[in-house]
Amino acid sequence: MHESTTVLLAEDDINLGQVLSEYLVLKGYTVFLHRDGLAAWDGYIEQKPNLCILDVMMPKQDGFTLAARIREIDTNIPIIFLTAKNMQEDRIEGFTLGGDDYITKPFSMQELLLRVQAIMRRIHDNSPGSTINNCVQLGSMQFKPSVRELRTSNDQVLSLTNKESQLLELLARYKNKTLPRTEALNRIWGDDTYYNARSMDVYITKLRKLLKPDENLQIITVHGEGFRLVER
Repeated sequence: MHESTTVLLAEDDINLGQVLSEYLVLKGYTVFLHRDGLAAWDGYIEQKPNLCILDVMMPKQDGFTLAARIREIDTNIPIIFLTAKNMQEDRIEGFTLGGDDYITKPFSMQELLLRVQAIMRRIHDNSPGSTINNCVQLGSMQFKPSVRELRTSNDQVLSLTNKESQLLELLARYKNKTLPRTEALNRIWGDDTYYNARSMDVYITKLRKLLKPDENLQIITVHGEGFRLVER
């Protein structure tokens, strides 16, 4: 439930930051607002938020650098990037760093709220019978979507980001069958634009590395169609 969700908001635009903070508080969230990247880092350590909303262009420390530092100690916390930029390279970098969403300014308050709600709903979805509550056996590895973890045969635990976990769960459902690109993009990213397709390719590469400990598991690209998780 979002009433218990704590949000770290890093935004150097005084007016925008205040408006976003007040809007989210009005919707039931607890918000900690910081004006620069270093203050936001200190706030992250002290406040232990459930979700981070980070402006990319900030003084003292930019949003990408802040996200990379956060990911070094927490691979699971959701991160939404805010930016006035719309460069393809920036979007790819954001997703490569483990970002869960990327919103280009200007945007509506409702759009941000809906994206926050969608991310938190996926995290807290505990509906009976949902596969995310189960342990999925993938070769010699065990995948637990509910906690976004992969456990290898020698008991090494690998942590996944939200999108990595969502994508691997879809691939697992289609195991040894082709997962259509458009289905993955629409389910996880919300649309199948070129930029989202590029970011999904980044996540596929990361999943291949995570599955590398088991040589019998492989994600194959089916050109013009999608991806296939093959278990030999």
